[in-house]
Amino acid sequence: MSAISRLRRPRAIAAAAAIVASLTFAGTSHAGAVTTAHAKGTEPIRCTAPGRQPITVVLVHGAWADSSSWSGEIAELQREGCAVRAADNPVENLTTDSEKVAAFVRAIPGPVLLVGHSYGGAVISNAAAEAKNVVGLVYVDAAAPEVGEPLSALDGSTSVIATKPASELFEQVPGTPDGNTNLLLTENAFLNYFGSDLPKAKARQLWASQTLTATPAINTPSRYAAWKTLPSWYFIATGDQIITPESELAMAHRAHSKVTVFRGGSHLALVSHPKAVTAVINKALESLTAAGH
Repeated sequence: MSAISRLRRPRAIAAAAAIVASLTFAGTSHAGAVTTAHAKGTEPIRCTAPGRQPITVVLVHGAWADSSSWSGEIAELQREGCAVRAADNPVENLTTDSEKVAAFVRAIPGPVLLVGHSYGGAVISNAAAEAKNVVGLVYVDAAAPEVGEPLSALDGSTSVIATKPASELFEQVPGTPDGNTNLLLTENAFLNYFGSDLPKAKARQLWASQTLTATPAINTPSRYAAWKTLPSWYFIATGDQIITPESELAMAHRAHSKVTVFRGGSHLALVSHPKAVTAVINKALESLTAAGH
């Protein structure tokens, strides 16, 4: 079985995703669990409560990206005086990537809110289990795997990764020391599926500067599911074609996350709509500070 063919494993939660989609997308909310958001400015951010240590927001990027994808959110958080850091995510292997992020988080004094985009969601689900100062999780168009699930099982049955030929989506870069394959997104895939709501010039810049993604990052089963014990929040862009909104909703409901559905966007809504993403981070900070963190 080739490295790319392993990306197309059966979707373990496809049936659940279809059920959730039929219930949730029919209206703007259900039982107060889902909030519908549009592009707008954020409310004032409360990073901490008086007399308590500030919560540090640690941002973890996903595949085919780097920490600069969070530049909009960092600017918003710093403007409000919040402590924010972007963790390095090598995107080489889910286990070792998570260990590196966990070590980074443990070195931060005080409580941490972990925020992950895409593959970064799988990373924070594992890293939080190994960093006891994590008090909450925010998933941004991200995967929240169960123990034993790889990212490749969570894209959703209608994702372009499941429905488009691999040759249309990926450029292969062979020759890694461990014999695995590195992948890059083709220009067509990046512009039309990955960052489809970005201005074309911006999307081309990001395509040209994308980082390699090693297949073990996508195919390694998750060791932990920190969302089982930590409060979580989910930002879901309805225009996401990489991890489908239906799959994200199924994972969010499984994790009992507080869900915000953003109408539009793409898989790179964190780049195109940083204010909307920061608003969800703000909701998490407000809830955690109210709870005494």
